[in-house]
Amino acid sequence: MTDLFEEKAKDWDANEMVMALSSAIGTTMLKQVQFNSEMQVMDFGAGTGLITSQIAPYVNKISAVDVSESMLQQLLAKQELKDKVETICQDITSQPLEQRFDLIMSAMAMHHVEDTNKMIEQFAAHLKPGAGIALADLDKEDGSFHPPEIEGVFHFGFERKQLQLILEKHGFVDVNFVTAHTVDKELKTYPVFLVTATKI
Repeated sequence: MTDLFEEKAKDWDANEMVMALSSAIGTTMLKQVQFNSEMQVMDFGAGTGLITSQIAPYVNKISAVDVSESMLQQLLAKQELKDKVETICQDITSQPLEQRFDLIMSAMAMHHVEDTNKMIEQFAAHLKPGAGIALADLDKEDGSFHPPEIEGVFHFGFERKQLQLILEKHGFVDVNFVTAHTVDKELKTYPVFLVTATKI
């Protein structure tokens, strides 16, 4: 599998837009989700651990899942995460994990997954009954957020109502959307949502 983030990983955490976005998403998650010290959490599309770093102090363990080995290597280099985080370089939509989690969180990873329905189905399968999700991504946009030559972008954001219907189809209730951040980029604004829900 080609690591599309191999070059970007080296200075990912130096990107001001990425840092501001990650900080806002993490802050919103902490407001919207009741984290506790017993929780086993999956960070889907964990990247270099920018969200994991914010949530790790409040939970028991985080499984950082990503298909980019180079991004996970950057995460592993962060000493403060050493005892709290395990990294898993795997596509869980085709190779599910044995483990079940209390929460799956994700930030700006879902638009990189081609089959949204299958992804949500796998999220549901990886959760304990009564567990939750906290998923952040772009609202529907015109395709200008990413440069046209970039690989691995399958969705220009998501319509909230359509995503809610997919979540409900796979057994999620209490679906709630908030706007976590707005990215200002080249005279355009791109709202970013955080959706929370509970798996029945």
